[in-house]
Amino acid sequence: SSIGFIGAEAKVTSDPEEIKNADKLILPGVRAFADAALKLKESGLDIVIKEEAARGKELMGICLGMQLLFEKSYEFEECKGLGLIGGYVDKINEPDLVIPHMGWNKLVYNHDCPLFDGLGNDEYVYFVHSYKAFCDNKNLYAYCEYGSKVPAVVSDGRYIFGCQFHPEKSGKTGLKILENFAKLSQEVK
Repeated sequence: SSIGFIGAEAKVTSDPEEIKNADKLILPGVRAFADAALKLKESGLDIVIKEEAARGKELMGICLGMQLLFEKSYEFEECKGLGLIGGYVDKINEPDLVIPHMGWNKLVYNHDCPLFDGLGNDEYVYFVHSYKAFCDNKNLYAYCEYGSKVPAVVSDGRYIFGCQFHPEKSGKTGLKILENFAKLSQEVK
């Protein structure tokens, strides 16, 4: 796995105790927003994730996992998210472009972020999605241009991060972002 490649250890789990004992959390994303949000709620993991985030544990959401960090989504129906970052998720509305947005796009930095340490100004990452986040500029740390600004990295400015792209599929750039996340320490906050 890409986590192992950077020298970190990852464990896939839905066990609340293992989540509480983890140093950091990665929230991946598969399926549709409503399905994923329902699974988190039914299992009680939504509460565990919010409690761990409130304690200051670093959290990274990837693709749909990033979208789940927001207050709500309009994917098929209005659905409540985790509410860890203000804003919402809705369909990419670019009639002249192919949706889903798939492929490599250049990161455009909007704010300094520890995830960007060691990256240059010409970094490309890999996207696969049909919905995007709408959030305040203060939470938008990087974006790409796909007809309009597509949030690529969002953050609460402290310890919650979201990547719309797939770092694990984004070559050296993605690995560096994962490595930077793994190296974050409590002192960074």
